[in-house]
Amino acid sequence: MIKKFIDKLLGKSTPGAPGSKPHFGKREEVPASVHGIDPGLVDPHAAEVVATLKQAGFDAYIVGGAVRDLLLGLRPKDFDVATNATPEQVKRLFRRAFIIGRRFRIVHVVHGRGREHEVTEVATFRAYLDNAAADQVAGNEKTSRAQLSGMQHAVDASGRVLRDNVWGPQDEDATRRDFTVNAMYYDPVGQIVVDYHKGLRDAKKKTLRMIGDPAARYREDPVRILRAVRFAAKLSPLGFGIEAKTAAPLVQSQALLADVPQSRMFDEMFKLLQTGHAIATIGQLRKLGLARGIYPLLDLTVERAESALVQAALLDTDRRVGQGKSVAPSFLLACVLWEDVRRGWTGRLNQRQHPQPALQEAIDEVFEQRIGEVSGRGKLAADMREIWALQPRFEKRVGNTPFGMLTQPRLRAGFDFLRLRADIGEVSEALAAWWQDFQDADDERRQDLMDQAREEQKARPKAPPVARRLPRNAPPAVAADPEPALPAQDHAPKKRRRRRRKPDGAADGAGNGTATPLD
Repeated sequence: MIKKFIDKLLGKSTPGAPGSKPHFGKREEVPASVHGIDPGLVDPHAAEVVATLKQAGFDAYIVGGAVRDLLLGLRPKDFDVATNATPEQVKRLFRRAFIIGRRFRIVHVVHGRGREHEVTEVATFRAYLDNAAADQVAGNEKTSRAQLSGMQHAVDASGRVLRDNVWGPQDEDATRRDFTVNAMYYDPVGQIVVDYHKGLRDAKKKTLRMIGDPAARYREDPVRILRAVRFAAKLSPLGFGIEAKTAAPLVQSQALLADVPQSRMFDEMFKLLQTGHAIATIGQLRKLGLARGIYPLLDLTVERAESALVQAALLDTDRRVGQGKSVAPSFLLACVLWEDVRRGWTGRLNQRQHPQPALQEAIDEVFEQRIGEVSGRGKLAADMREIWALQPRFEKRVGNTPFGMLTQPRLRAGFDFLRLRADIGEVSEALAAWWQDFQDADDERRQDLMDQAREEQKARPKAPPVARRLPRNAPPAVAADPEPALPAQDHAPKKRRRRRRKPDGAADGAGNGTATPLD
């Protein structure tokens, strides 16, 4: 209380609070002997970008989550750089650099070529501006680019930042960031950490604390709600938790997400589920009271997280990310929505529809009900459709089908899906094992596997004949009087062959005369 009273007397208050004067914190330079960052964990490309900017006379630091992870002894996935150079000045220093972004202009510095290339993201220090004094825009985050043209700092009526390209000093840039542990700067050349908001202290206390007034910061960018969940899930194994004041407005602020474009929400959903902490994320959403109402597909994933297939898919995703392997959004979403597809497919099969058209109709129905136009019916939808469409084809292990399957571009994803289905008992383990062997075998071994499958098919009891559906106007069948059973015969009687009658005068085997020539 005394500290708050003194802050008011000195004109200090909580940044982000309505009518407050921002407090930018005090710069602290922490030496390597205190922070203990291992230089070997620093990405050499990011260090090279920092060194190039510093040689050109600019200030430059690795910033954000990378610094947090380095302090915790983790190897960061991404390394971002912050500098006082403008995007145009940054671009001139690097041979392959591109200015991107509308709301926030940044520079992508590209290292390497082809699929092996890496990107270092470079952002200019931004000024902390009072949103009440910014250009007011009628609308929300979906506001068109034309409406924002000529504006450097624009917000909507609720205080959400729509554009922010006003450059400023480092202390103001630090205050603009969300959590204290994400607002530190690391200089890999001088090996010092710059801290304005006690981020190092919070990292040691294992606390996620919002800079400024949490409710106001969520209004500036509602996606910070999801970032809070993501960081809590990622750091919870290390004992981190969200500060009570930071967590308190989360549920109340959840409604702000309704105005965020669906495409951005779609991307943020997969950041939650595909960064290696999917199971922990589901737990955090439930713990914080956010299990429903954020985004329909995310709500469905949380709801089905305990089902066998979805849980297996989430665990498999975490495992693959932990091993440095790639993960595809289409695969996880195909697992989440398979229950709907299978239910629709089974219903159509019960109506005696052909299997493949029935499956395609069920898929179309699920796309309309669950996904809508978010995916644009693009690559994501095409990949999901192929994964599902391959499932009944795995049942066919004779003829040309197995060799044809080897040419399918999505065979591996379809097989991984089959593997998960086998793990939960939805299909036989033997089927998944057969396809694993078939993919790994040479041609001779593949032929042996197909012969084995053919013998198994012959030994399998035949399905009972399907009763044909009678026409609607057909008279009901009348039961005939029972007849005595005929004695069993060793062989069924041969079908009598009908002889073709010959014209009069034609020759036959008995020698009845000569054939009459035709006119």
